[in-house]
Amino acid sequence: MSIRPLVILPDPLLRLVSDTVVNTDSTIKTLIEDMFETMYEAPGVGLAAVQIGVTQRIVTMDPARGDEEKAPLALINPEIIWSSDTTSEYEEGCLSIPEFYGVVTRPEKVGVRYIDLDGKAFEREMDGFAATIIQHEIDHLEGRLFIDHLSRLKRERVLKKFQKLARREGGE
Repeated sequence: MSIRPLVILPDPLLRLVSDTVVNTDSTIKTLIEDMFETMYEAPGVGLAAVQIGVTQRIVTMDPARGDEEKAPLALINPEIIWSSDTTSEYEEGCLSIPEFYGVVTRPEKVGVRYIDLDGKAFEREMDGFAATIIQHEIDHLEGRLFIDHLSRLKRERVLKKFQKLARREGGE
């Protein structure tokens, strides 16, 4: 296992739609182990493979907070199959957009279909914080970021800030 570098805004990789995973082989298992290690080290509660430069439809997440027992979950090819009409608001952040947070409104409950490392299909209901995490991460798989749910003005400010930082770090 190893910690992998995070892809940071404005990297265009974050806007790509990730590819469906066809085989759940040892390469995928190693990738998921690396994703968990990277996510926990960051520290974060969710990570999409694209955030470490791999454009495959894989998400790791752990909605446990504080002293709660860890509840790691790896989802391959996750998709939301239904969502509630009721919504909830959470202040979201993103490992690919460090030190920026914004309140996002999303469905309070979602049904998610995915496969595990053994290729078994699952459907499960998620609500509250877990529902927010999975929606945020599936957005990544579709090339969307949580800032896309904010006002145009806030989104443009964030983009400009990170573009400026990238130019500065690139020596321009």
